[in-house]
Amino acid sequence: MATANVNPTRMELTRLKKRLVTARRGHKLLKDKRDELMRQFLEAVRENKRIRREVEAKLEVANQHMSVARSLMSNQAIAVAMMYHKQSMSLEVSEKNVMSVKVPVFKAQYKTADEGDIYSYGYSFTPIDLDDAILALSDIMPDLIALAEIEKKCQLMASEIEKTRRRVNALEHVMIPDYEEKIRYITMKLDESERSATTRLMKVKDMMIEKTIRERLAREQLFEQEFAETSEAQT
Repeated sequence: MATANVNPTRMELTRLKKRLVTARRGHKLLKDKRDELMRQFLEAVRENKRIRREVEAKLEVANQHMSVARSLMSNQAIAVAMMYHKQSMSLEVSEKNVMSVKVPVFKAQYKTADEGDIYSYGYSFTPIDLDDAILALSDIMPDLIALAEIEKKCQLMASEIEKTRRRVNALEHVMIPDYEEKIRYITMKLDESERSATTRLMKVKDMMIEKTIRERLAREQLFEQEFAETSEAQT
């Protein structure tokens, strides 16, 4: 039983009431956090779906161009054309706080600013479809980075929503009912003790009144007896 080890005192009652107030306030804050996380999570999921569709469509176009290029060139020729790269990219990773969730922010840094540096070969012995494939893949890169960022954000937010949901349920179904039960138990015990003390005081009061009445009657009887003896002596 949850109330088995509870000390039914007013100090314990005050302490539990403070904890109950704190638990209810925390429950409300966590529910608000969970609701806001859910709202932002759904927005992120919709954005993720939109970017993924765009990336898949662009990848399909790039694959089509690459398939045509491979049909016009041998694998060795394509490997030689791609051997020396003029352009390179590095990824800068930072974080931002979204409802206590640290989500990553990716930023691409390119070696050169010249857009023509994506081509690592001359144009004399390569078909235009290879150029189109490389250009399409280069255009997809920002969307791929954005897709990776939004998917990681969704994963982290889903994990935080699950943790927040468990905390809300623990407060709502375990801690708050436990505090309320203990408070009812202590209140009942204190009321019972107060009623017992009141009953004892009433009994003591009745006994004192009864004693006072008996003493008064005894004094009156003694006075009447003395008065009667004095009257007899005078006659």
